[in-house]
Amino acid sequence: MTAPVRIGSYRIERLLGIGSFATVWLGYDASLGARVAIKVLAENWSHDLRVRERFLDEARMLWRLDDDRIVSVYALGDLPDGRPYSVMAWADGGSLRDRLARGAIPVGQAGPLLREICAGVAVLHDHGIVHRDLAPGNVLFRSRPAVPGTRSPAEQVIIADLGLAKALATASGLTARAGTPGFMAPEQDDPLAVVDRRTDVYGLGQLGVRLLGAPGRRRLDEPVRLRAGVPREVAGVLRMATAQRPADRYRDAAALAAALDRASAGPRAKPLVRAVTRVTMAGASAALLAVLASDAVSARFTRQPGVAVDTAGRISVRLPDGWRAMAGRWAWPGDPDGPRYPALLVSPDPARWRTDDAVRGAFIWLSRDGAAGRTPAALIARRPQPGCTPAPVRRSRQAGIDWVIAAFHCPDRRGRLVEAAGIGPAGALVYVQIAPPADNASTFVDTLLAGVRVRAD
Repeated sequence: MTAPVRIGSYRIERLLGIGSFATVWLGYDASLGARVAIKVLAENWSHDLRVRERFLDEARMLWRLDDDRIVSVYALGDLPDGRPYSVMAWADGGSLRDRLARGAIPVGQAGPLLREICAGVAVLHDHGIVHRDLAPGNVLFRSRPAVPGTRSPAEQVIIADLGLAKALATASGLTARAGTPGFMAPEQDDPLAVVDRRTDVYGLGQLGVRLLGAPGRRRLDEPVRLRAGVPREVAGVLRMATAQRPADRYRDAAALAAALDRASAGPRAKPLVRAVTRVTMAGASAALLAVLASDAVSARFTRQPGVAVDTAGRISVRLPDGWRAMAGRWAWPGDPDGPRYPALLVSPDPARWRTDDAVRGAFIWLSRDGAAGRTPAALIARRPQPGCTPAPVRRSRQAGIDWVIAAFHCPDRRGRLVEAAGIGPAGALVYVQIAPPADNASTFVDTLLAGVRVRAD
């Protein structure tokens, strides 16, 4: 294969990889001093309109997602011969396949790595996307600068190659069947089977077996054998994740992650994974369902009918009729290893919040340190919602708090999305994200905010 000299404005340095449908080159922009990965549709598929459209669909999906756990797309273009290419972030740390080829990853690293992979796939699931090819070659690593004063890892795990991914709305028996042998779910070989989030759970389970399982090939009917140092309860989790029937698996990546957390949280076990800390509306719910529980509430607030209180007794909210609450603690997404502060998830059905966009709900969080010094207005301004159309920011004073409120119309997610932030007692930052009922959104938001009470002590 002859390497191109240039693609667009980028000088080509070397070949990064060859796949079934595309070739990836390392490009360099001299004006910015930056390297990128450039994915080019393979010549033998250039005249197949279905493959071409799938190539472009991948780039469009990545552009809309705009999440640091998913490979980023910067631009699309066409070569002189008409083949499309996409300019993407370069994962300078290589792939999981490369690392496994060099030998087993230590258990102390393999467990957290599996958790990070689950978190990346949870982003896709929260956006209604099934990856369908979760294999070591599609898990990449990108170095990132250290953040002073935090314990943030030196690498970011990135999920790549969504060429086989489809929106759940169209993921049916008529979609293409393809994937990596050994990581494909059984239903991917059945042209009439439904492919959904549980298909990805199977791939994640096989990745877990590869990372945490004992060497040797495992038969389908035998238990998962673990490496020394892995809590034995993890075997049952991986066995359920790789069940032959989709109905016997965990419902999605977040549910699998939560099961891994529970399995590795024995009295002597060092947890393999940490709670999810997504921050978009769908993602915040995934995080909360992984860490929130119906714990006994503190008595710092007086118990009242129809009022929910967090486990620390610092947040209370008057519940809309028919709503229930889950309470726990949540870390700020910019510092996932930092302190966790009180949080509440309220909804008519908290357990279905993450999997059913028709379910309304609200997420309420209190930070005593102001979330790294962010003001309410700055916090709202820094949180764009991909794929959503914003309305003008407004202000409203409710229950002694001056709220900064931003509303978004999100056609491919929960319809209407509202974010609000304000300063409570002793300078504590209060953050609320709401998926309100469609019929009375503005009134509902103000009523809910009027029922929020916080204590910073």
